[in-house]
Amino acid sequence: MSRRVEQKAKARERIAAQLAAQQRAERRRRLLLALGAVVVVIVIVGGLVTIRLVGGGKKNDATGASGVASAEIVSALKSVPESTFAAVGTAGVQAGPSAITAPALTANGKPKMLYFGAEYCPFCAAERWPVTVALSRFGTFSNLGTTHSASADVYPNTATLSFHGATYTSQYLSFTGVEELSNVPAGNSYEPLDTPTAEDQKIVETYNKPPYVQGDGGSIPFVDLGGKFVSAGASYSPDLLAGKTQAQIADSLKDPNSPIAKAVVGSANVYTAAICAMTNNQPANVCSTDTVKSAAAKLGKS
Repeated sequence: MSRRVEQKAKARERIAAQLAAQQRAERRRRLLLALGAVVVVIVIVGGLVTIRLVGGGKKNDATGASGVASAEIVSALKSVPESTFAAVGTAGVQAGPSAITAPALTANGKPKMLYFGAEYCPFCAAERWPVTVALSRFGTFSNLGTTHSASADVYPNTATLSFHGATYTSQYLSFTGVEELSNVPAGNSYEPLDTPTAEDQKIVETYNKPPYVQGDGGSIPFVDLGGKFVSAGASYSPDLLAGKTQAQIADSLKDPNSPIAKAVVGSANVYTAAICAMTNNQPANVCSTDTVKSAAAKLGKS
């Protein structure tokens, strides 16, 4: 077995192990919530209910962990230096979204990218960063939220963004970000947020399972890129963001030597390559770079 074959085999093993860990964490979360819902509600709701506004609007707590992303954060995500994208490359990325054979996913006459997740989910918390950085190369977010993963889950209180209530404008593609549940416990689950359309729900039910994604399927976040590629789970460990605020994470992205930048920007490069495949390699100033062309090699096969 050649060294390259051995490396690919090891990479597949690492990816399988990470997906298995995510699925174990999700099953453990459901079991703990089912067995200890009353205790969780008593301990957590008193501290968290006050940070949520009635009616599902943007939330604010004493530390500013939840609310609307500041102009500085949005600017940092949209203005990651091209030199950082190039320096980071994809060396730390084990694999990207997998190619699928499916009908084209479109909206408003443009290819559509669908993100399906939840605010309580720590793996969603990690993956929103590269998804947002990649999308910010093709368009602009308005009312982008900030939030954190659940306090009672693994990787608690991971600082992140939220697509709940956000809008995305691009001449190249459409984007739908579904945050199905909040991070506030309600019974044996969490408060509802976004209701997916019947079409989007069908996409998730159809493609968030083998052979389209690795593992047992059903992991979130789930991302469908134009019916061309899908991914499930996080591309790096949420532990990398432990103890950081949204502002600190966003600020670190300009430094190619930052471990956070290597994970987030590296994954964003791969998402960018997938989006370029959706948009017929437009805009050229993004899709024609050597970095993005090299990142396309990380796109997997289903």
